[in-house]
Amino acid sequence: MTQSSETRGMLLGLVGVLIFSLTLPMTRIVVAELPPLLNGLGRALAAALPAALLLAWRAEKRPTLPQLKSLAVVALGVIVAYPVFSALAMQSLPASHGAVVNGLQPLLVAIYAAWLSKERPSPGFWVCAVAGSALVVAFALQAGDGALHGGDVWMLAAVGLGALGYAEGARLARQMGGWQVICWALVVSAPVLMVPVASLSWSHHAAHPEPVALKTWLAFAYVALFSQLIGFFAWYAGLAQGGIARVGQVQLLQIFFTLAFSALFFGEEVASYAWLYALGVIITVVLGKRAAVRSLRPQPR
Repeated sequence: MTQSSETRGMLLGLVGVLIFSLTLPMTRIVVAELPPLLNGLGRALAAALPAALLLAWRAEKRPTLPQLKSLAVVALGVIVAYPVFSALAMQSLPASHGAVVNGLQPLLVAIYAAWLSKERPSPGFWVCAVAGSALVVAFALQAGDGALHGGDVWMLAAVGLGALGYAEGARLARQMGGWQVICWALVVSAPVLMVPVASLSWSHHAAHPEPVALKTWLAFAYVALFSQLIGFFAWYAGLAQGGIARVGQVQLLQIFFTLAFSALFFGEEVASYAWLYALGVIITVVLGKRAAVRSLRPQPR
């Protein structure tokens, strides 16, 4: 892997992280009026239409059977598990707190990369990755008065399965391309999502016939078009080009961006010590970027 492709991958990953950093605050707005399951599954179904139109416009080749199996893993992680479980977490957690718990994801992405994509990070990389994750856990415990909340359990489930979807999607992106992976994952999962989304929509409307606020629909549009679709264009391309383990660590910076957005745009109170934890995590990302990561996969000619 050349230095230029690694740098390009890191930059693309950073673009994806900037887009994802507003996901939890926007989700918190949506779940104030819509059920978490409707938010989590509905946003994927809404994103499937533009994804299908883009694939048709570009006349993309249909996935092979092995690729469909990989797409099923991607769909499980980033289309079902992460959106639904994080939405459940946002019912009881501030977006800023959920963002720091989300900081465990890069370590899990690196572990999955070593398993699925035969990447071999150096001991120095693992030290930095574990240190960053340890800071995340310490913050969660301090913010929770020494104990994890129920919302933390949902976030941990979201992070664990979401990381698997990230790593498998990045591996598949080396064959199909970054934006094609998320588009195909959305399209192939859409038929499965139609029945539960329609049922949830009808049930919610029957119980709450009053109209949903405009700000809720705008937040839902963000998580559908940006968090569930456009952000993955840059994210999967970055992981594929720069290395899954290395670029995955860029997501630790998402903590900083979400804390800033939560305070600036949504008026959430962020404890002063949260910024210190975020700074510590950023330092581990910078040091981890300098550590070696070997790849056992064949290099393209």
